[in-house]
Amino acid sequence: MENAAGDGLLPPPAAWNFSPNEALLGLTAVSLRGVLGRVKAGMVEDGARPVVPLGHGDPSAFPCFRTAPEAVDAVAGALRSGEYNSYANSVGLEPARRSIAQYLSRNLPYELSADDVYLSSGCAQAIEIICSVLARPGANILLPRPGYLFYKARAIFNGMEVRYFDLVPDRGWEVDLDGLQALADKNTVAMVIVNPGNPCGNVYTYEHLAKIAETARKLGIFVIADEVYAHLTFGEKKFVPMGVFGSVSPVLTLGSISKRWVVPGWRLGWIVTNDPNGVFQRIKVLDSIKSYLNISSDPVTFVQGAIPQLIENTKEEFFDKTVEVLRQTADICWEKLKGISCITCPSKPEGSMFVMVKLDLSCMQDIKDDMDFCCRLAKEELVVVLPGYAVGYKNWLRITFAIGPSSLEDGLDRLKSFCLRHSKPKK
Repeated sequence: MENAAGDGLLPPPAAWNFSPNEALLGLTAVSLRGVLGRVKAGMVEDGARPVVPLGHGDPSAFPCFRTAPEAVDAVAGALRSGEYNSYANSVGLEPARRSIAQYLSRNLPYELSADDVYLSSGCAQAIEIICSVLARPGANILLPRPGYLFYKARAIFNGMEVRYFDLVPDRGWEVDLDGLQALADKNTVAMVIVNPGNPCGNVYTYEHLAKIAETARKLGIFVIADEVYAHLTFGEKKFVPMGVFGSVSPVLTLGSISKRWVVPGWRLGWIVTNDPNGVFQRIKVLDSIKSYLNISSDPVTFVQGAIPQLIENTKEEFFDKTVEVLRQTADICWEKLKGISCITCPSKPEGSMFVMVKLDLSCMQDIKDDMDFCCRLAKEELVVVLPGYAVGYKNWLRITFAIGPSSLEDGLDRLKSFCLRHSKPKK
């Protein structure tokens, strides 16, 4: 092959001064996008049946999950105003941060200020920022199992050791606090909780969150509270923010507009310091966050500009409707899963958009593991489900019910047909 000048062959690969970042290459296996890409690789759409997406948490394509018209008006108004075409400052526009502080303070025993809020490009970037800020030589972080593996990917990329504490299925996926304490040492910097839960669909009680805060205080570690599914609850338990316990142990709350407003593509999230005792200020966590933001990208400025109107004008009826649809689809999922052989659902989901179910491979005749199950399900039935190994639970499945009810019923019927087809004959 000639080079661009046409004067001979290109140098061999070894001559180029590049070698791949092995840390990056290894992260594909622990990214949801990478795993779902492998699941869908053998899938061929036949035109006769639609693909049923039960593998991810983006319901925005379905009409019953469209965002509030007030949110659209807020963004359109901000864009048309011409006031948000410039760069924002690194921590985010002050009116947006003040509005988010007021919004979150509704459920707290103290008032947040704009200075407690740092804007990010969705909750994913908030995770990236926090893992970068907490990383230091020898540090480890405690993550839930099963859990959202983006934390693992970002922690490993930043050189931190990852240690897993278990969530207990038959206790509503509560944290195994004794097991968690046994994992911690002098190099443990933080623990992560996700409430409402991804991937389990659980919602933690006030009492359990209080125990988590007290455990963190004893261990001298922060709580990173991922509350991106805040208020998306439809069981008996109501959402309680971890920040309620900020005076017991300082809390870094991560959130976004992605799920409650059903706009994941708008990429507006936040990091909030719930710390009435000023611990973060004294140990320079805040300075570290600001320093990182100075060298990172910002959320889209006109979306930042829309936040005050988006929060102020969105009617409660919109939120109630979203929760009601999730309640209906969670009920559909729960009832239909009970009728599928080789699958067990330990508890009915009460929040978020997901449920974890266990595969019984002993009753299936030609399925090797959860990944094989999902790949063959996608190929044969055009139904996409996330294998449990992608969230740290091998031979389980994570199923999302945040899609249109008719599509959900269709997908679960196809899942049942697949399981029947691959079940061992009864003796």
